[in-house]
Amino acid sequence: MQTERLIVPKRVHWNQTSLAQRLIGEDIPTVNDGVFDNRLLVIDDEMAICRIVQRTAESLGFEAVVTDNPEVFTRTVRLWHPTVIIMDLKMPTIDGIQLLRILAGERYDGHVVVSSGSDQRVLEAAMRLGQERGLRMGGLLAKPIRVDKLREMLVSFRHVSKDALSTDLADAIATNALFLEYQPKFDCGRGKYTGVEALVRWRHPQLGMIRPDEFIVLAETTGLISSLTDRVVAAAVRQAGLWHADNMLLEVAINISARDIEDLSLPDRLQQHCFDNGVDPDAIILELTETGAMREAVQMMDVLTRLRLKGFRLSIDDFGTGYSSLVQLERMPFSEVKIDRSFVAHMIENSGCRVIAEIVIDLARKLGLKSVAEGVENQATLDALVKSGCDMAQGYFLSRPIAGEKIAPFVRGHLAAPAPLDRTGGDDNTAPVG
Repeated sequence: MQTERLIVPKRVHWNQTSLAQRLIGEDIPTVNDGVFDNRLLVIDDEMAICRIVQRTAESLGFEAVVTDNPEVFTRTVRLWHPTVIIMDLKMPTIDGIQLLRILAGERYDGHVVVSSGSDQRVLEAAMRLGQERGLRMGGLLAKPIRVDKLREMLVSFRHVSKDALSTDLADAIATNALFLEYQPKFDCGRGKYTGVEALVRWRHPQLGMIRPDEFIVLAETTGLISSLTDRVVAAAVRQAGLWHADNMLLEVAINISARDIEDLSLPDRLQQHCFDNGVDPDAIILELTETGAMREAVQMMDVLTRLRLKGFRLSIDDFGTGYSSLVQLERMPFSEVKIDRSFVAHMIENSGCRVIAEIVIDLARKLGLKSVAEGVENQATLDALVKSGCDMAQGYFLSRPIAGEKIAPFVRGHLAAPAPLDRTGGDDNTAPVG
């Protein structure tokens, strides 16, 4: 047995007496009173890679254990309960597909990341297999591993105390510590960028970037969502006013929560933000997820209808992922349908996803609604959407979210380009919300 098969963090609590006989002589840390909320287990036969991953994880507050021994890996899963696993698909004595089978048998409920230098299609097949086995597949980590990609992935999995985070979020909202980025939206028919989606970001002073799905859900459950929405709308509308004054008449899509729609004062507040900045509400698209939009509530219909009367346009986001009826879709006063990225991203290699995307595009057209596809990752997907008659598209292939001051140069630089040229990401030069 190699001496480097198991590397454990310095701060881990031990229970060597009770575990030594059960773990083939290896000392494996055990969970002590739930202290470790962020526990990473890595299995890879390249110890140099293991050390890079371990150092990166520990710098982000993870406890990290790495090994190249499948037996140690299995016992560590069972006894240490890691919250994240990074596993190499190609091992000398066992492969990743077998490990996925083992994890499914253990009913592992943490995040699983597959890593390999194999063909991308092999990685994607392993991801799909893990999902079919009921595992929470957290993503792909291609080799050679990029540390920035690894950090971004680990940050997205990091658990933070909700109590502490809710206090920090309230402070961030009150002190304008949040900021917006904007993802350009491509008009498939006109061959140019005509709008953006505003996306709220939070860079925590100690924890770094916090995922929007984390802090928005937190805002909903702690009563902060109304304040958060007001900050976001005010900042986005103010930015729209600056673009319009510069003769850049972009539509701005803003996400709102189902909790916002429960507030009868929402239409008047949002209208006031537009008046304050000289922006026509018709230039603002309010996006509501399908699951939120399809609640059976007279009050929701009341608020949505008043928003439409005031000139705002309404988009039903993530369409196709919920269980709503077409009757409800027809009844609600929406002006736009946004096809979920899970269908768009796979519509080239998956005929089922392509058929669903085309059906939604056709449905939108027949209902008099605009269709928007999110998650466009390559030229082939964009070409297929244009051919299908999709109205708008967005995704990393077209542009990552970027700072507000970069939007005008980006749009003007692509006025005559049928295919996007700049596919790079944004940077830290972002304005605060508020």
